Amino acid sequence: MFCNLIERPTRCHISMFSYTTTFTTLSLSLSQSSLRSVVWFLLVSSKMLARLAANRLNEIRQIFRQPARVFSTALNYHLDSPDNNPNLPWEFNNANKEKVKEILSHYPSNYKQSAVIPLLDLAQQQHGGWLPVSAMDAVAKVIEVAPIRVYEVATFYSMFNRTKVGKYHLLVCGTTPCMIRGSRGIEEALLKHLGVKRNEVTQDGFFSVGEMECMGCCVNAPMITVADYSNGSEGYTYNYFEDVTPEKVIEIVEKLRKGEKPPHGTQNPQRIRSGPEGGNTTLLGEPKPPPCRDLDAC
Repeated sequence: MFCNLIERPTRCHISMFSYTTTFTTLSLSLSQSSLRSVVWFLLVSSKMLARLAANRLNEIRQIFRQPARVFSTALNYHLDSPDNNPNLPWEFNNANKEKVKEILSHYPSNYKQSAVIPLLDLAQQQHGGWLPVSAMDAVAKVIEVAPIRVYEVATFYSMFNRTKVGKYHLLVCGTTPCMIRGSRGIEEALLKHLGVKRNEVTQDGFFSVGEMECMGCCVNAPMITVADYSNGSEGYTYNYFEDVTPEKVIEIVEKLRKGEKPPHGTQNPQRIRSGPEGGNTTLLGEPKPPPCRDLDAC
């Protein structure tokens, strides 16, 4: 290739022709080999994707065959089951029908759909703490929208449970302030004491344990919420238990098991609501008026 074009042009041309021919032959050979590799890769990839899709579908089916509530991210799916399918009849009971009328009265008649969240909450209370698809369909009829509009809301907000929960649904706050103050230890104590995993229901149907993000009372961290569905919508309560310890949450569980109503709020006897331990150290009297001027003379 490095020939002198002036002295030996013929020899150089022949050498360049030889190199070009060899390169073309090698390129065709590589192209055929690469094509075979690409075809083989596509066949293998399609089989792998089909296998992954089949495995994912089986996982989803297993989730909904379990009697326990599972992670909320999986609950955006729905697969019909004997206790959760659109063919099962569902309607508000007589007492709740009156509540439905009262809820709808808060909204203009042409904005009934705005009542979707309180109506779903009422349906969940009536159904023992979770929402079957037939209950969502009933809400859709009340507010006169397509069922998908109700499904969108029910699968977006974590307050709506898509599978069965216990009569007492215990939710542990898992956000940073509560985590720093020991919420993981509180959850572990609850799960160990009840003999369940997160989002499972105890065999007697009394308790289930889940996680909730920020309950908005970080000054009293760590804390749990107890949603009481033991008496349907008539006796439904949703209470915070703050400043808890692993020992204290077990005590709360045992009181609920006995049918007692443990006092909610802070569980630290040294605090009053969100005040500091031992009482206030500042702002102990009436605040003084600003000294800059006589307000009464204005």
